[in-house]
Amino acid sequence: MAECHVPDWAVPANIRALQTTRNGGISKAPWASFNLGDHVGDDAAAVAANRVLLVSRLPAEPLWLTQVHGIAAVDADKRPKIREADAAFARQPGSVCVVMTADCLPVLLCDRQGTIVAAAHAGWRGLAAGVLESTVAAMKVDPGELLVWLGPAIGSRCFEVGDEVRDAFVAANPAAGLAFKPQEGGKWLCDIYLLARQRLQRMGVVAISGGGECTVTEANRYYSYRRDGVTGRMASLIWLESGPQGV
Repeated sequence: MAECHVPDWAVPANIRALQTTRNGGISKAPWASFNLGDHVGDDAAAVAANRVLLVSRLPAEPLWLTQVHGIAAVDADKRPKIREADAAFARQPGSVCVVMTADCLPVLLCDRQGTIVAAAHAGWRGLAAGVLESTVAAMKVDPGELLVWLGPAIGSRCFEVGDEVRDAFVAANPAAGLAFKPQEGGKWLCDIYLLARQRLQRMGVVAISGGGECTVTEANRYYSYRRDGVTGRMASLIWLESGPQGV
């Protein structure tokens, strides 16, 4: 059975969310076993079967995106044909927003009234470029009314980066320097969770959950591109089950 877990965050009763793992599907190594990515070299029939397993737990087919490490956010309610984007939002019950990752940071968002949801794919490039800011702007909700969950991503002890990554964040916010620890050879260890929290807090978001996992070290549970190179993708999904109900 497809292995998923429900994010641990306090949200309105009509908000539904799921985080998949690498377990419970039919893909063979190196994509074993619940790979949902159709762009990573896995057998197309296996990916399709895995997606069927996932959709059986959802109200509808998710709006699968072609993620490009950008900042575009699309309206999942409109089911656009062009889906080159790194975030999606929805106001209608049953519209499922999804992003796929294997080290990059998945971010799920909703408002306290349970009227809108969103999912964002925040690799370091998209995060630096403003994908979270773009997603929050598209939701058209007071940031102070948002609830955010940071899903499984590469941890701060494993994410080694060069000067160009640090410079991209520090140029926008000097406090981002706190998310980088110097290493030998001119490299840095980067805390992508802290960078995301800083970005969200600067917008006025105060309710931020999650952000304590590591896709690289949790090999039995998560895919990791940094660890394995050729690997599968997990999905982070969110949708509205019904009308607003409050927390």
